[in-house]
Amino acid sequence: MVGAATVATVLVAGLASLFMAWSIGAGSSGSTPFAPAVGANAISVMRAGFFVGILGFAGAVLQGQGVTEAVGKELIGGVTLSAEAATVGLLVAAALVAIGIFAGYPIATAFTVTGAVVGVGLAMGGTPEFGKYTEIVTLWVLVPFVGGGTAYATARALRGDALEEGWLVPILAGVVGAILANVEFVLLGPPGESASLAAAVAPSLPGSQLVATVGVTLAVAAGIALALAWDVSRDQAAAQRRFLLALGGLVAFSAGGSQVGLAVGPLAPLLSEFEVPLVAVLVGGGLGLLVGSWTGAPRMIKALSQDYSSLGPRRSIAALIPSFAIAQVAIFFGIPVSFNEIIVSAIIGSGYAAGGSGVSREKMVKTVLAWVGSLALSFTLAYVGFTVIDALLL
Repeated sequence: MVGAATVATVLVAGLASLFMAWSIGAGSSGSTPFAPAVGANAISVMRAGFFVGILGFAGAVLQGQGVTEAVGKELIGGVTLSAEAATVGLLVAAALVAIGIFAGYPIATAFTVTGAVVGVGLAMGGTPEFGKYTEIVTLWVLVPFVGGGTAYATARALRGDALEEGWLVPILAGVVGAILANVEFVLLGPPGESASLAAAVAPSLPGSQLVATVGVTLAVAAGIALALAWDVSRDQAAAQRRFLLALGGLVAFSAGGSQVGLAVGPLAPLLSEFEVPLVAVLVGGGLGLLVGSWTGAPRMIKALSQDYSSLGPRRSIAALIPSFAIAQVAIFFGIPVSFNEIIVSAIIGSGYAAGGSGVSREKMVKTVLAWVGSLALSFTLAYVGFTVIDALLL
């Protein structure tokens, strides 16, 4: 029998989770996906906020399971987060993200949530999960180099005279199509599991599973590349804008799938006691992301699209392609990752492809310091906060 005090505490934790979801929707998943497109004048700020909310909600429901389980169960061993611990961790992380939103600096949400969850988990007497931490830190360190480097190389290729843009852009679209064919969705898998389009179609084709999967991947890539090549032949500038908006949509969807786990992950283990299905938790978190995107994202979209680097369509495309790929890698491995880190790194990399035109070095330094500081501060505040509250409740 669940007591009234337990129910009340879980409700408070649920409100904290919704506040966290709103903060993420307003600051990370809501602002970053379409920021390059807004910077390239392909879409208005308010329209970008509207679409990113819808797509982020869809991504949260269809792809949010992996990161949610990682944040809720894999960061601390030996204990399950209590309602009090989840509430403290979520409130600390959400407050830091909200401060970043109103200050105009994109706080790395994954840093604050990870630091806060580890902080309250250790304060409860849990043991560190160093294997998972190694995975997380490795991805966090690689993101600026892989994302920024890929964006730089792609932007340079699009700007150079050696490569014909009329066929280079369709090739890039084909690469995106190949990734998309292997993105896992809940709707394509058996009950309780996810599967990609390639994996779902391959068993019905002759030959080995591997060959069939590769064949489906190449077919999807070729179809998308040919479609964009036809569009480019009609109107190159318009085709670039449409490709840029499609990339923004894919990144927005991926942001929802990745970021919802940061909001509802600490809460999910608590709700198992009430037999609440995970999909219902993801829907609630997705709605929080949507409201945050609609009400708070425009400010951060402006900051990302204008303050870090002045981007045209080519550099915006170069920034979004690695962002989409990195986000899907993180979702596949169940690693909490900051979309602010992904997008900012890619924007800066593509900006340097034009000789650093419009890149604000001061803004870059302050942002990196905010990221590192938020990780340490969230850990400290969550650890001390839970220790104090736990002592008062004894």
